[in-house]
Amino acid sequence: MKNKPIFVAKAPAFTMVEDALKTVTSGAGDLAKTLSSVRLPPDALLKLQTDYVTQATAIWNQSLQNGAVAAHVPVAIPDRRFAAAEWASNPAAAFTAQMYLLNSRTLTQMAEQLQADDKTRSRIQFAVQQWVAMASPSNCLALNPEAIAKAVQTQGASLSQGLQHLLNDTQQGHISQTDESQFEVGRNVATTEGSVVFENALFQLIEYKPLTAQVFERPMLFIPPCINKFYILDLQPENSLIRHTVAQGHRTFVLSWRNADDSVSQCTWDDYIQEAAIKAISVVQAITGAKTMNTLGFCVGGTILSTALAVLAARGQHPAASVTLLTTLLDFSNTGVLDLFIDEAMVKKREDTLGPNSPNGGNLLKGQELATTFSFLRPNDLVWNYVVGNYLKGETPPAFDLLYWNSDGTNLPGPMYCWYLRNTYLENKLGQPGALEVCGEKVDLGSITAPAYIYASREDHIVPWEGAYHNVGLLKGKRRFVLGASGHIAGVINPPLKKKRSHWIGGAALPVDAAAWFNKATEHPGSWWTDWSAWLLSHAGKRIAAPKAPGNKTHKAIEPAPGRYVKAKAV
Repeated sequence: MKNKPIFVAKAPAFTMVEDALKTVTSGAGDLAKTLSSVRLPPDALLKLQTDYVTQATAIWNQSLQNGAVAAHVPVAIPDRRFAAAEWASNPAAAFTAQMYLLNSRTLTQMAEQLQADDKTRSRIQFAVQQWVAMASPSNCLALNPEAIAKAVQTQGASLSQGLQHLLNDTQQGHISQTDESQFEVGRNVATTEGSVVFENALFQLIEYKPLTAQVFERPMLFIPPCINKFYILDLQPENSLIRHTVAQGHRTFVLSWRNADDSVSQCTWDDYIQEAAIKAISVVQAITGAKTMNTLGFCVGGTILSTALAVLAARGQHPAASVTLLTTLLDFSNTGVLDLFIDEAMVKKREDTLGPNSPNGGNLLKGQELATTFSFLRPNDLVWNYVVGNYLKGETPPAFDLLYWNSDGTNLPGPMYCWYLRNTYLENKLGQPGALEVCGEKVDLGSITAPAYIYASREDHIVPWEGAYHNVGLLKGKRRFVLGASGHIAGVINPPLKKKRSHWIGGAALPVDAAAWFNKATEHPGSWWTDWSAWLLSHAGKRIAAPKAPGNKTHKAIEPAPGRYVKAKAV
């Protein structure tokens, strides 16, 4: 477990490990004091020691046996990092891999059996997960027989190419998860035809060109997450939820967030509600002439949308004919793995460095910091897999639109981010009627009476589906809850033509307990998009002639979609 990777600590992956561990321990206060209260029960420790010696002895005896016979008997190693034939056929490599896996299991089991409060134990488990992932012999050139064999076969060309990949990634500040040269926003991602019809300091509003001769009288407004770029909903024509919605006959508008820079570094949550979400709603009303519209919020975009609708309801306005929330938290009592990052000390530190009381009155949260945090929630899949492939083997990762989007980070204004951290993740006030004041109004999510379609993903590690299910108890209109397979992104971006995955639909009853809902739900093959499209149809109104041009006399087309804002890179 003391293997040192070939590259120095300033390489992207190792800097990211350091950042991830600093983030998770930054709010732990006095770490020594915290750890002093942690203990491993003696009987659990004894069992771990006994099991370790037994398994290590078996691995050692097997290694000696294989070394004593003329022909080595390959040993299958149950881990995809060591699945290549070079690992099984090399006795030393097989022994190293098996001992590493034994050490990993033992450390993980120790962390799981510690006697401590839940958050402390979760933080220790996270730290162990990071170090165990980093210490894999597959990450070290000298211990990776697959990488060595490739270097020999290519006469060193793979090492030269790997060094070039490392230099490129160091310059760009993140590990390449895909061949980024194969994509360009507006050329082969975010290509649905439309026009920017409004812009201000925080967002551009895009109106998409109808694909049908008639459209529904009620327009559709999408509010995507501000921590990512909107084109996750418009990657390519075959997997674009935006294009799918337009093709269904909905006059579709999408809010494209500005990639925050110093000019908006002091913007607050109130600004994002009043000058972005509420402003977008009013512009859509002005352009279409419709008093009500269908609305959709994705992830934190759903939190922003719901807050805006509650503020408008307090003012006596109800512009939403329906509300769709995709993987959205409104009640933050169950935030899954992200909870281990959040406590008073961590939030206070953020407020002191990024918030309105910081020396500059507000600083930017850099997009790369957010990306690092999310990547290390799955370190083997989203970090070390690419370290081995890109650097040790010299491979260029395959072109994948979703991973290109994932690497296209966004900055956030510090004051807005700090308000969000404290009032939702830390203090969970958003779902408490009247506990928060936003834009001068007391927030009560129960004042949102529009029909709601609430979607969650079953394997979502960012918005646990049980946490998203709590939304059904906060909103008071007619609600429909649908659970999709897969994770936070793949579960949402699941076009029907692919015929992938499945989704669960329950009856009209929505019990308080999420497990009780699931026990009575029925699984259906394929995408949830078709169910949502049918539901949305009943809230869309009658069909009218499609507009011949985007915008109107007051809000004229500014530039073609996807617009300038989404093309700005985080720096």
